[in-house]
Amino acid sequence: MKRGKKYQDAAKQIDRSVQYDVTEAVSLVKKTATAKFDETIETHIRLGVDGRHADQQVRGAVVLPHGTGKTVRVLVFAKGDKVVEAEAAGADYVGGDELIPKIQNEGWFEFDVVVATPDMMGVVGRLGRVLGPKGLMPNPKAGTVTMDVTKAVKDIKAGKIEYRLDKTNIIHCPVGKASFTEEQLADNFQALMGAIVKAKPASAKGQYLRSVTLTSTMGPGVKLNTAKLM
Repeated sequence: MKRGKKYQDAAKQIDRSVQYDVTEAVSLVKKTATAKFDETIETHIRLGVDGRHADQQVRGAVVLPHGTGKTVRVLVFAKGDKVVEAEAAGADYVGGDELIPKIQNEGWFEFDVVVATPDMMGVVGRLGRVLGPKGLMPNPKAGTVTMDVTKAVKDIKAGKIEYRLDKTNIIHCPVGKASFTEEQLADNFQALMGAIVKAKPASAKGQYLRSVTLTSTMGPGVKLNTAKLM
């Protein structure tokens, strides 16, 4: 794959044979984020688990102390008093059955996270085929199936992100924007890593953190020293 001159110049600043500590990695990623827009800084974490086994799944959520730098639109499926509660908490959209055809037939997806009260999961379940592949299905482990919609909405708006393994046992997560300070990015990264290390399955054998890379949207990846992250 041919890379542009900017990418090649940025890549020259990174020693591929070195595993950096968090401070150095954050500094390098910020330095090499040279696009004209505010690039997202993200991390890619390869774990020594096999996600095909239920007891080795790694999934959860964490509130990043400085948020993601992105405005998150929240849809809440609720009824009764919980509708008012969700609206008061700052949900962008609140509804029930009437939203099914809008999402299913009209392809309406103007939301980033879906929260549902447990009594609405029968309704939401009908959207499994469209929400599932997009990673939008509410899940108790991520705190998006809950009666406490106020906390769920406020946490998401404050910078709560979900982490989960993909089919290759890698977790991909944003930790902020290139415009964040190095301290803010480091804090967010450490909060995420702390949650993932804590979520290590009891059945996981051998090295848990196989590789951790920090990168910006358009920049090269910077490898981190995994031994210092456990």
